[in-house]
Formats: sequence, structure tokens, C-alpha cells
Amino acid sequence: MHATQGTPGGAAADPSIERTLRRLELTVTRRLDGLLLGDHLGLMPGSGTEKAESRTYHVGDDVRRMDWAVTARTTVPHVHDLVADRELETWVLVDLTASLEFGTSNLEKRDLAIAAVAAVGYLTARSGNRLGAVVLTTGSGPRLVPARTGRDGLRALLRTLLAAPRTALDRPSRSPGSATTTTTDLAAAVDGLRNPPRRRGMAVVISDFLSVDMSWERPLRALAGRHQVLAIEIVDPRELELPNVGLLDVVDPETGATLSVPTSSRRLRDSYARAAAAHRREVDAALRRAGAGHLVLRTDSDWLTDIVRFVLATRRTRGAARRPPVAPRPTGAGR
Repeated sequence: MHATQGTPGGAAADPSIERTLRRLELTVTRRLDGLLLGDHLGLMPGSGTEKAESRTYHVGDDVRRMDWAVTARTTVPHVHDLVADRELETWVLVDLTASLEFGTSNLEKRDLAIAAVAAVGYLTARSGNRLGAVVLTTGSGPRLVPARTGRDGLRALLRTLLAAPRTALDRPSRSPGSATTTTTDLAAAVDGLRNPPRRRGMAVVISDFLSVDMSWERPLRALAGRHQVLAIEIVDPRELELPNVGLLDVVDPETGATLSVPTSSRRLRDSYARAAAAHRREVDAALRRAGAGHLVLRTDSDWLTDIVRFVLATRRTRGAARRPPVAPRPTGAGR
């Protein structure tokens, strides 16, 4: 899905970007459209805010949805069921920093991140629904793309993402201990989804979450207090384990720090794999504590299949949680 770099003003006229947009739309709509039916074709279908019929209260229901009028009339606790709002506003935080310009399998992480935005957009691009984005790039602050409706708005957003400049090769070489470095402030970007306050909707954070700085957890938890939040983690297999290729020169694309790694050492490879697995567990735990859904997309797997499995599993889980518990059968009752 690699597209040539261009300026935002000339993105719409770039033939390679237009071809990429057509391929993305065909790929997503052919394989996903019609599979995920419901009030909204979102990746994280929610209960909504509009009141529906009342039903008997069951343990675990939100007491804030108590229907006091029906409860008083029947002397049995009742709660309101909710239906999804007719219009959904979705905001996407897209991490397009230099660390995403890496890939050793089917595609780069950057391309997979943009494909994830396309999937979210095409599945929520119904009449009245709006999609906006906060784009995070290396060397500059987050860029706001205003929310727009329809597929024309989604195509404009995707053109902006595809035309975003690549910066991985612009970092001057430095030693690992150099104090002059530039790091990605994911926490500030997540905060950008909360401020200014927006109507309740869906928030999607797409990043590789490689930084050991976990300060993004607190603003993400605050974001989840108002919106449905989905975190999409982009992973390349070489970030999980090192190949045995002898002495390997590696470069941090965001800081320019270089390091020679003796990958022929099995002890070093095992230590790297353990550290990478520990970091992934830490990220998963932080996302769970923040109340966000967690979807992992890998550059070496079928990302569309992974999205379908995630959505279907989420809907089954939520559907089971909404079903009232089965009353216990009286002791001694006949068959």
C-alpha cells in the first residue's frame, strides 16, 4: 500500500494515492461490508443513549438506568434498555511517527495503521456519521483533521494520511546515550482527543505503543470515561524476536541512535524476546486498566480477518452480558 510522498495540497492529484484509495475501499468493502450488521457498523458497538423498553432489573445492570416509574407501578425493579444513537461521531488518533516506518513482512506498520483507519471509516460511514482524526508525526505537534461526514470525508482524511511526510531517514546518527533526542508524546496526543470536549462517541487510538513511557494510560482512562475507546496496536514480528543474522546494525528511527547487535548470541535473542513479551503484556494490562478495547494487528497476518474476529468476539461477549441470567430450577421439580 506504499504511496509516494506529497504535499497535502497536491495529495488529491497524486495518482499513486488515488490508486491506493481505490484498492483500500475495494478490499475493505468487499470483505467486511455486510458481515458486521447492527445499529452501527463500528468496531466497538455500544449500547447507545436513547431509551428503549424497560425490563426487569438483574444483578450487574447499571443502576443509573433504573426506570423508577415502572418500578413504582409494578413494585419490581426495572431498568431502561438503550439503543444506539442514529448518528455516531468517531475520532481516530493515528500514530504516523518514524517508528511506524518499519516492516519486515507483508507491509509497513505505517501502511497497516492507515489501513486500520480505512476499516474504521468505511464501517462507520453511514448517513450523518462523522469521522475526524488527530495525526501524530515526528518532529511536529499533533495535527487536527476536522470531523466530516460520508465517504468523501473519509477519502479526504485518507489522502491526508497517505501524503504525510516520512521522517525516519531524516534523523541524524547519534550514539544511544545522546541527550539530544526527540521522543513521541503519545500522552499529549491522547489528551488532544479529549480537549476540547466532544459529544459522546467512539475514540480509536492506533499506535505501536513501543515507548516504555506509559504516561498515556491516565489520559486514555479519562477518555474512556466519556467515549467508547478502542486501541489498535500495530506489531511487526521482528519487534518480538530477533533473527540470527550475525552482527546487525540497528537504528532508532525517531532519535537516530545507532547500535550494533550481535544477533548470533542465543542468550541475547532470548533476552530480547522475553523483554519484548513483557512490554506487550504491560501495554495490554495498561489498556485494560484504562477500559479500552485492545486489537492487535500484525504486518505478517491477514489484518481484515483479525478485525472481523475481534468485532464478532466483542459482540458475542456484549450480547451474552446483556442477556438476563437464567433463573435456577426449583429443587425437586419434575421433568
